[in-house]
Amino acid sequence: MELEDGAFPLLVSVSASADRAETHAGADWVLLVGSVPRGPGMERADLIRKNGPIFVDEGTAIAQHASSEVRVVVVGNPCNTNCLIARANAQRVPDERWTALTRLDQNRARALLAAKAGAQVREVRKLAIWGNHSATLYPDFTNATVNGKRPVSVVDRAWLKDGYIQEVQQRGAAVIAARGASSALSAAQAIVDHVRSLVRPTPRGDWFSAAVVSDGSYDVPRGLVSSFPLTSLGDGSYQIVPGIKLNAFAKSKIAASVADLEKERELVADLLANASEPVMLAPETQQEPLAAGVTDERPHGWEGA
Repeated sequence: MELEDGAFPLLVSVSASADRAETHAGADWVLLVGSVPRGPGMERADLIRKNGPIFVDEGTAIAQHASSEVRVVVVGNPCNTNCLIARANAQRVPDERWTALTRLDQNRARALLAAKAGAQVREVRKLAIWGNHSATLYPDFTNATVNGKRPVSVVDRAWLKDGYIQEVQQRGAAVIAARGASSALSAAQAIVDHVRSLVRPTPRGDWFSAAVVSDGSYDVPRGLVSSFPLTSLGDGSYQIVPGIKLNAFAKSKIAASVADLEKERELVADLLANASEPVMLAPETQQEPLAAGVTDERPHGWEGA
């Protein structure tokens, strides 16, 4: 009713159903927003096992009913591993069509860094999230810029290595403590940003974050759903940005988050048992279009129009 009452100019109709054969039928985009939240006394492992069967069913329904061109965004947590499970149960859908949301983490990281530096959020660029959407995620400030400058030249280095990373990692918990519920508006905005970044060309000199099925880049094991810096040509596809220089500190943080993902994969091994070899884009398909995505000539700020 609220969607209808919003009188959105692009909204044609709203339907609600508990039948996946109806909700997934012919879908070009499937946004898996919901999952069972963590309850009192639940460990993350309990949460993973509780949600796993739901995403087995989601993957099966996507394979059976969605469009042949479907693209899937997993939002419900733990989103990386939920995406891994759904993908394993939808073998006809190629790996490059699967993403999980780490854009909220990126948005938080940009906003926190901008506030500390006394800058505008739009002046923070190339700030990507690596790894798992968990307390081990890594906001890579070492490759970011603030108004064209390296963060270490505009804010305290000690804060970046300690306070900043922890603030980003714990921001979700801070929101829950403050309002008694998890993120709402900011999470919805992050989903919009995520899809927009896939369907619009990435502005020159920037990139965005999403968890995708690893092709082995940056020593992330092939097949894990891990967050990377990405660019897009604006056709719904993405490319992992190649050749990013990572110092020892960044590598250690990414390795810890990847280890976290591997442990989660072990917890749901039985739900992945039917998975076949990953369906990957050919290497030349991944790398050749990248230059076009990075060198888009639209002026900075056009994406806000």
